[in-house]
Amino acid sequence: MRWFRHLFPPSSRRWFPDPVMARIATAIAAGEQRHSGELCFAVEPALRLRAVLAGASARDRARELFGQLGVWDTKDNNGVLLYLLLAEHRIELVADRGFDGLVESDQWRQACQVIEAHLQAGDAEAAITHGIEALSTLMEGAFPAIPGQRGENQLPNEPHRL
Repeated sequence: MRWFRHLFPPSSRRWFPDPVMARIATAIAAGEQRHSGELCFAVEPALRLRAVLAGASARDRARELFGQLGVWDTKDNNGVLLYLLLAEHRIELVADRGFDGLVESDQWRQACQVIEAHLQAGDAEAAITHGIEALSTLMEGAFPAIPGQRGENQLPNEPHRL
């Protein structure tokens, strides 16, 4: 019955109305002041039915979006995509290869657990903003901002409602 959840998904506008999306953009911008990486948030109500029937997963879609949104194309290979698929209540992180050996999978998983806890409590905004904070801390440890140098913002901070 997986396909059924994708036919009648929750509304991303209800979960993340425009004022919430603006505050998420502000949180991304604030986090990026602490590191030289690029963080991107995308939320999608459901996958296309064709993709669901073909067996595509939330992880597959996150990897696809990682390329489509240009997160892979940062100068230092230090982009991170935070993807939320509402129909399946799935959180996916895709980190570029620059993080290999600098951030462990358990650390990424802990950031996801922060998001999960707030989502289970029913607070989508807090889930994402606290998740951005946790991810920014990991990104800062791997790619700290250089004092006196203002990093180039290579990706827009505005979240993507797909």
